[in-house]
Amino acid sequence: MAGTQTQTDSLESLGLPQQTDVAGGGFSTVAVVGGGTMGKGLAQSIAQTGVEVILCERSGAHLKRALDELGDQLDHEIDRWGMTESEKRAILVRVAGTTDVREVAEAKLVIEAIDEDLSSKMTLFSKLDAICPDDTILVSNTGSLSVTEIGSATLRGDRVIGMHFLNPVPKIPLVEVVRGLHTSDETFGKARAFAEAQLGKTAVEVFEYPGGITTRVIVALVNEAMYVLMEGVATAESIDAAVRLGYNFPVGPLGLADQIGLDEMIAWMEGLFRELGDQKYRPCPLLRKLVRAGHLGVKTGRGFFLYDEHGKRLPGTNV
Repeated sequence: MAGTQTQTDSLESLGLPQQTDVAGGGFSTVAVVGGGTMGKGLAQSIAQTGVEVILCERSGAHLKRALDELGDQLDHEIDRWGMTESEKRAILVRVAGTTDVREVAEAKLVIEAIDEDLSSKMTLFSKLDAICPDDTILVSNTGSLSVTEIGSATLRGDRVIGMHFLNPVPKIPLVEVVRGLHTSDETFGKARAFAEAQLGKTAVEVFEYPGGITTRVIVALVNEAMYVLMEGVATAESIDAAVRLGYNFPVGPLGLADQIGLDEMIAWMEGLFRELGDQKYRPCPLLRKLVRAGHLGVKTGRGFFLYDEHGKRLPGTNV
């Protein structure tokens, strides 16, 4: 492979065997296109199960940043006693970075994890369709866009499927497996087996509809919480405390929005509002204000709340 390998160590030198294909449609190599928050999380989650990962980014600078940030994420887990140095090295040695999208053709499963923009995704899927062998499964991690429409950019609609992972990918035990109109039962079975047997997640079957389950439900909750804050009904801390303690949620709606990313939240809302026309999905003006200011949540250190470089919440609010 011509791409940049993150480590020179071999799995054998770490005392760890290579994973081979498993029964029921397992994959020994998976490609992830896009090295942002979701792409890095996917690369870590897949590599730590023993599967080789090809991480593709659009430029050398973007790739270096993605790999550096992945290393930093793993270092933070070590600091928290969440993993060992050997486990970190085993993950990194399985992740090969590249800026040449043609190299993803080496994988039988390709997961797209780029920005939530339909035109960009369709352009990428058209390119992947031309590059990859006919039996390669193409996956979109979209949380709000149509898998059928994305798949229409290819000649393999039966082998296009949605797998909506949630952030942080290594910690959230769920993935929505979204059938497009033309997705075959075979493709669905392989995607579900990959999520459950290889990644150890709970896979929930979803028949395509804007927002699926998790995006549609959480967007309405989070958007309403934002309006409650904007209208001065309560502070951000009080809103999150009320929902968290009153309904036994592990995190409040505004803190959750910060974790997901406010830019991602507004993209979901705009997509659902455009598709369904329901006012409950119209993005709150306060959300637009924060996104325009570049305050995107945990990833930028500022959202509704304040965070340190490791994503730990700091005292006080940003609004």
